[in-house]
Amino acid sequence: MNKGWILVAALFVIIVIGTLVLFFIPARTAKAPTTGTATTTPASLDDLITVTSPLPNSIISSTTITVTGKARGNWYFEASFPVKLKDANGTVIAQGPAQAQSDWMTTDYVPFIISLTFPAQPTGSKGTLVLMNDNPSGDPAKQKELDIPVIF
Repeated sequence: MNKGWILVAALFVIIVIGTLVLFFIPARTAKAPTTGTATTTPASLDDLITVTSPLPNSIISSTTITVTGKARGNWYFEASFPVKLKDANGTVIAQGPAQAQSDWMTTDYVPFIISLTFPAQPTGSKGTLVLMNDNPSGDPAKQKELDIPVIF
């Protein structure tokens, strides 16, 4: 076999492998923008949870925040999952369980709601809303969370 055919065969193999890698490597989840500009797109994580309110970078103008959305049934345990609100320093200022609004024992989406009351924060300061799957096993490999930036 001459060197030209070996080069063509090698290039073909490289192109095929590169194409396969692009198709089989999972896409990374996009993070919500942190520029301080509210978005019109709900925050979501893979195909597991979507938060419809508040939207990323929403301004929270009171000391109560109501969080709504939908999550796959396996995000819940006993019809709830933990939610935390952190201030600009990362300190938890409110937390509680989001409650499923219908039967959670499914792989389909189930709506949820939670209202958190927190101490007043400096105007314009940033915070983070953290929604975590309920992980009763405690296995870090099974822990998932969705972080949503908010502005007080």
